[in-house]
Amino acid sequence: MTLINLAFKSIINRKASVLLTLFTIAISVMLLLSIERVRQEAKQSFSSTISGTDLIVGARTGDIQLLLSSVFRIGHANNGLSWQSYEYIKAQKGVAWTIPISLGDSHKGFSVLGSDENYFEHYRYGSKQTLSFEHGRPYHNAQEVVLGSEVAKQLHYHLGQEIVVAHGMGNTSFHHHDDNPLVIVGILKPTGTPVDKTLHVPLKAIEQMHGPKHTGTHIIGRKSHNDAHDHDHDHDHDHDHDHDHDHHSHNYEALNSQPGDLVGKPKQITAFLMGFDSPLYTLQVRRNINTYQPEALSAIMPGVTLRELWGMLDIVEKILMLFSGVVVLISLLGMLTTLLSSLNQRRRELAILRSVGARPHHIFALMTSEAVLITALGCMVGLALFYSLILIGKGVLQAQFGISITLSMLSSYELLLLGVIMVSGTFIGAIPAVRAYFYSLNDGMSIKV
Repeated sequence: MTLINLAFKSIINRKASVLLTLFTIAISVMLLLSIERVRQEAKQSFSSTISGTDLIVGARTGDIQLLLSSVFRIGHANNGLSWQSYEYIKAQKGVAWTIPISLGDSHKGFSVLGSDENYFEHYRYGSKQTLSFEHGRPYHNAQEVVLGSEVAKQLHYHLGQEIVVAHGMGNTSFHHHDDNPLVIVGILKPTGTPVDKTLHVPLKAIEQMHGPKHTGTHIIGRKSHNDAHDHDHDHDHDHDHDHDHDHHSHNYEALNSQPGDLVGKPKQITAFLMGFDSPLYTLQVRRNINTYQPEALSAIMPGVTLRELWGMLDIVEKILMLFSGVVVLISLLGMLTTLLSSLNQRRRELAILRSVGARPHHIFALMTSEAVLITALGCMVGLALFYSLILIGKGVLQAQFGISITLSMLSSYELLLLGVIMVSGTFIGAIPAVRAYFYSLNDGMSIKV
């Protein structure tokens, strides 16, 4: 205890240089833990994008390409699969539910996904969490759309507002489906997944947009967008006021619509998700789909393919860890430099300690204790900075990158990292301690110029 008190007072006596070293260690600990926590949470968020789905089925293509296009809305599917094949596979033994997916359109850079009522009932993410609504309800007919939370937030959309979908993916499109405007009837709660950046419409809406005849027929009793446009040109201001009143009435009417046909008669879809009554059916049905003769199809298990995809990103993970390790190493070398540079200034202090009875091993223990104290204090301050950073930045990470960071206790791996830092700090502190151990009493009492 006396040795610890002496080491603590020695640190206080050299507080300027010690604070600088301590701050360097704290910053490196904060960076190391932050990178590790973000890496782990990103991996968790990545793998929890889809949950509870046993198979994803699409036209014959690579497993990862099918996963990226159908779940992450990245890239494009080469081909679609026929509705007849979907109906046939859907009717197989053991199939509990299916979610058809039709992609290919967009709205101001956000993907448009066509599906049916099963999407809101069976789609799961995270720990088998269901989709829930922040405002409104699911779509009831082909003139309604449900927005992901990020779409509504970035575009400042609200319930009852009318939007137009564009043909093709991307921010720029030269073909807009102006004759099939959609009314916003629901806004989903944030999920931290690609669902947040997706507009959801019924399959029938996709069919109407791409059908041979754009009828422009919408909600019963409601005029088409083009009719409304002409109507604006043919009437004076007072009549425009009446039209606006009718417009809002129709949107209100859309929000109170009754459930109708959501599927229509599609010829093709992009892919579909499947869930089974028992996991035992998964491999059997997957084999049957991959050998399906009428059409070349691929069935992938999303969990397996997600692990393959994360394995491809392993190099990025290693680079991040290498960067963290280098930061910690630099901070410890900084502590070594500080201790070595102060050692010459402390020769007289150490000689006085030897003169009052301190043995060489006492000097060694004192120097090592100082290094351990500085490292331990640096780790504690780094932990405080780490939790402060998580508290401040978790909202930004969730909103911008969909990475959900939890303010939880340190994991066993993070504690192991701190342990490695402590051991490294002790080892680094032992280097000047060994030099001090061999200093003679006469060397310390004589002033070198």
